[in-house]
Amino acid sequence: MSRVGLIAIGRNEGERLRQCLTSAIAQQVAQVVYVDSGSTDGSVEMARSLGVDVIELDLSIPFTAARARNAGFARLLELDPQLELVQFVDGDCEIVQGWIDRAQHELNAHPDVAVVCGRRRERYPERSIYNRLCDIEWDTPVGEAKACGGDAMMRVKVVQQVGGYNPTLIAGEEPELCVRLRQQGWKILRVDAEMTLHDAQMLHFNQWWKRVLRAGHAYAEGSWLHGRSPEQHWLKESRSIWLWGLLIPSIAVGFAWLTHGWSLLLLSTYPLTTYRIYRYGTQRGFKSNDAFLYAVSCVIGKFPGALGQLKFHWHRLLRQQNQLIEYK
Repeated sequence: MSRVGLIAIGRNEGERLRQCLTSAIAQQVAQVVYVDSGSTDGSVEMARSLGVDVIELDLSIPFTAARARNAGFARLLELDPQLELVQFVDGDCEIVQGWIDRAQHELNAHPDVAVVCGRRRERYPERSIYNRLCDIEWDTPVGEAKACGGDAMMRVKVVQQVGGYNPTLIAGEEPELCVRLRQQGWKILRVDAEMTLHDAQMLHFNQWWKRVLRAGHAYAEGSWLHGRSPEQHWLKESRSIWLWGLLIPSIAVGFAWLTHGWSLLLLSTYPLTTYRIYRYGTQRGFKSNDAFLYAVSCVIGKFPGALGQLKFHWHRLLRQQNQLIEYK
């Protein structure tokens, strides 16, 4: 089997990080590196007590998850230059027993695949509708994919080939990396296997709002970087956010006085769109309640998504550094 190293990143993850690192050690990988970004909850000391190699990022430089993964990757190869595969995992995730072996098998069996990922599940989907939405979001189609999430196994040589993650991105760094990988002829594979248990701990509406705002920011930045490429990365998603999150409500309300209220009929497209997405969810096999929850969140999410788009372009025009958007 190929030699595998593992990189976990986190900030104030507490007991979630302990579960993450313990599960990583149980997989018997060749090396485990934890990258900490300014934790104040004893995460660094706890990780070291488990025998894990720890990097503490210098927070005088703006923190991003991409920067943390790059730092962990460099340290991993410094410790073990012979590594062939690397498993990335977020510090709030526990690795399912058997995943590392399955991911190795898939990469060994498919030499044209650069990245393999499996099913990430939410640990406590019953605790809130926001946790449940995360679990629905993680349920991506099996087969060749365009992108992976924060948990994935990659070929070391391929990550080196494209220069790693883009450290300036505050979100959406994995899909952006996958764009560059696919441009080099590599494939991304999503397999039908349990991979990780994620603990979003998202219990309030404002957490969900910030998370979707961050996604809108990611769509804007991703389309700005690669929207002009042949695949038009995230251009469709960004246009949809502009349309539903800003353009339609602006026209409906702004022209109400001129049209004697008739323009407000445009707002009726929102429940119609909700129903269309609900039907799509049921066709994908979602339970009726889940399909409805997913549909409502997709439609309402256009508004914080639009704010995220505006935030990115405002900072871009002013040449300002994008600031991390955290929901926990």
